Amino acid sequence: MNIKPKILLLLLSTLASQPAIAQQKFENLDRIDSLVAMTVGANVGEPGGPIAPVDRRLRLAACPATPNVEGPVFGAAIVKCDALGWRIRVPLVAGGAAAASGPVARYAPAMRAAPREALVKKGDPVQLMAGNASFNVSRMMVADEDGALGETIRVREDKKSPPVLAQVVEMGIVRVPGFKDF
Repeated sequence: MNIKPKILLLLLSTLASQPAIAQQKFENLDRIDSLVAMTVGANVGEPGGPIAPVDRRLRLAACPATPNVEGPVFGAAIVKCDALGWRIRVPLVAGGAAAASGPVARYAPAMRAAPREALVKKGDPVQLMAGNASFNVSRMMVADEDGALGETIRVREDKKSPPVLAQVVEMGIVRVPGFKDF
């Protein structure tokens, strides 16, 4: 009789410890939410912050080190664990302080002062520019969506061509992200 309560107690303690072990197998999603908010400088739902918390159904293997957060890149923060090889994309609310590659320096003051109205409307012809201090290229495209100053939108040459992501810098002018000086 004395042995059964001990076995029962041992069995119950083993079952009670199972949730703690299960939590250690998966990455802490609250930690990911905090890392993203700290990296982009805005909380969930704020301009520039994550649109929503990371989906709680997601089961990522627990990263042995702190996951790296990069971005914003094309309207999202990239969270990755280099040790295990997983990577997720966390969409961000538009209108944040930092764009994918930052605004072009000559347009930065206007960006802060301008209201968030669309400078480019869907179907408008736009000039797509790319280049730096050494060269400059441009091409006429058509906007696939509305865009305010500093926002990244899709543009394409014609209806059959694949879209290109570009940042609105002026009415009717967009640029390819990644070219900082042109």
